[in-house]
Amino acid sequence: MIEWLPELLVAILATVIAITLHEAAHGYAALWLGDDTAKRLGRLSLNPIRHVDRVGTIILPGILLVTQLLTIGRVVAMFGWAKPVPVDPWRLRNPRFGMVLVAAAGPAMNFLLAWISALLAHLIFATNGSVPMEVTALGISFVRLSIMANLLLALFNLLPIPPLDGGRIMVGLLPRPLAMALARVERFGLLVVMAMILILPRLGHEYDVIGWLSGIVTGPAFLMVLRLAGHPV
Repeated sequence: MIEWLPELLVAILATVIAITLHEAAHGYAALWLGDDTAKRLGRLSLNPIRHVDRVGTIILPGILLVTQLLTIGRVVAMFGWAKPVPVDPWRLRNPRFGMVLVAAAGPAMNFLLAWISALLAHLIFATNGSVPMEVTALGISFVRLSIMANLLLALFNLLPIPPLDGGRIMVGLLPRPLAMALARVERFGLLVVMAMILILPRLGHEYDVIGWLSGIVTGPAFLMVLRLAGHPV
């Protein structure tokens, strides 16, 4: 077996869970607040296939995984996105503040998943010695990659750029003139996001937003999640 194949598989699993539940959280939050659009269109689902975006769910994470495994032999950071769950703000009971809650539900789910993953480490350590070492190693690898994938997905989505969740949260919280100006960015917001991922890092280390977020995820944010899960760090 290829040496890094097991880690590749657990990395894919961790990323798929992070992205799927992120999008599902948006849909369930919208339904709870009065909008059943996602449910009517069959997008209120925990089935990962329904949320697959060819670039964000398959191509980009695949490139990140393979590149890291081939160059440094391990996965340091993960990133991706899914097909957005459709939400009709005007069907929400409070359209403006409702969209804030719907947008915040995705990152909140990822922070919760990161914490649950850290709690899972206690179970893995408790069974150490009673299961094969290879299984324990894969379990620890899944916990590490799941924490990183969820934290990076949550923090990136909280950047205040529509159509990212942080941008939509800001649109709902800012005074109306500023909110309207920021909302106009959404028309070309995806281009801004792609430039941040693919172009800015080539201009210099100081412009590498993903690298900066990855440093936070692999450093203070990772340690914070471990502490919240009761690990001595």
